[in-house]
Amino acid sequence: MPPTPDDSLSLAKTVLAHAALPRGEIDAWAQTRPVRTFDLAADQATYGAFWLSSRALRSRLPAKAGRNAAEAAAAGAIFALERASRTQFLRVHAPAVYDALTSQRASFVRIDELCRRADGAFPGLVPSAQELGAEAQAAQRDKDGLEIDHGVFLAHALADPAAGMHLCHAMLLPRQDSRERFPEFDRNGEIDLGAVHLKRHGKAALLTLRNPRFLNAEDASTLDAAEIAVDLALLDPHTEVCVLRGGPVEHAKHAGRRLFGAGINLTHLYQGKIPFLWYLVRDMGFVNKLYRGLALPDGVADEDSIEKPWIAAVEGFAIGGHCQILLAVDHVLAADDAYMTLPARKEGIVPGAANLRLPRFVGDRIARQAIMAGRRIDCASPEGRMICGATVRAADMDAAIERTIETLTGSGVVSAAANRRAFRAGQEPLDLFRRYMSVYAREQAQCHFSPGLIANLERHWIQSK
Repeated sequence: MPPTPDDSLSLAKTVLAHAALPRGEIDAWAQTRPVRTFDLAADQATYGAFWLSSRALRSRLPAKAGRNAAEAAAAGAIFALERASRTQFLRVHAPAVYDALTSQRASFVRIDELCRRADGAFPGLVPSAQELGAEAQAAQRDKDGLEIDHGVFLAHALADPAAGMHLCHAMLLPRQDSRERFPEFDRNGEIDLGAVHLKRHGKAALLTLRNPRFLNAEDASTLDAAEIAVDLALLDPHTEVCVLRGGPVEHAKHAGRRLFGAGINLTHLYQGKIPFLWYLVRDMGFVNKLYRGLALPDGVADEDSIEKPWIAAVEGFAIGGHCQILLAVDHVLAADDAYMTLPARKEGIVPGAANLRLPRFVGDRIARQAIMAGRRIDCASPEGRMICGATVRAADMDAAIERTIETLTGSGVVSAAANRRAFRAGQEPLDLFRRYMSVYAREQAQCHFSPGLIANLERHWIQSK
């Protein structure tokens, strides 16, 4: 028989006593544990008291890197009961919590701000700013995984149809900082955002992805620039199509060569420099805007949208997250020596929305081989052509981009948005994406902080450098 709540608490108290925590504090903590859910106001008080009591008891333990076995077990026992109680609370109250944080869904609030508001309005439900600041200084292996509670919270919010669709809508709106930068781009026809350079080129908006030290990999330094550039390209009334291309890199093996991108920055991931919310902001903002365009605040997300066709020009390789991008655009133009991989198994994470989208291109079996067994897909192979619309010699890429732009705009793109919406209606309506992201939020949080992720990185990537 599975353990009862009383059994779990009794076992946890024993584990905590072995870590030499004061018996009186253990008993006081145990007495704050809620056993039932009632109305939101009452539960906010009782559950909140338990979460804050748990936080205080955890603070009596050394930091993760300095714990002995008994102390590590004690921390794990406290976290387990905390998370079980948060799940219990959110199963009942997630829609009401979301409504409270968004003025009954009258305000659109982005994911990162939503979590900040949750910390203020429901103390203990998610990690505090102070806790996050301290955890951010640690290497990935030395983090307690406090941000798993962001995943728990967002998974439950997304699981609710009304709250989840509202949150998806919020993430598809143009960012405020994008609107602030638009006059500069509109005036000059060009803007340097650091990690992305955006330039108006005839009827096209050209976005060049730039992280040259890391093979154009994605990390915390690139995400905002990428999403702002997408916003500006879609808001630009003077262009009809958008082109994504990687810039030249500095790595000795590829110096001066254009590469589409190496996916997530594994060095930064190992060093603990990529927060968990990065994944959700990326896939519900930057990447989803490639697929769905920009939503309007007073419209229906995924229907009343600002859209343009997207072209991705792949040179060298599209690894991990950059391969995921190819599944969200309308046309992929690839060099005939380029390849694609989704090395999620070797990284220890879920590859964004690739599990949802890749089977539509290559079928379920090849998709599983790519995601779960690291299968490489050459762009010029039969499987590669299921993703790539055309392959050309690397030396001919500039001319091929020009031809593709002309082909897509030569007769106007008046039906492009309508056809994009029609494809989505049958393949991936927003409600399907919402349900996928609920699962993704929960599972990716666990993966991001699992010991297996560190072991995979050290086995496959870090020690090979």
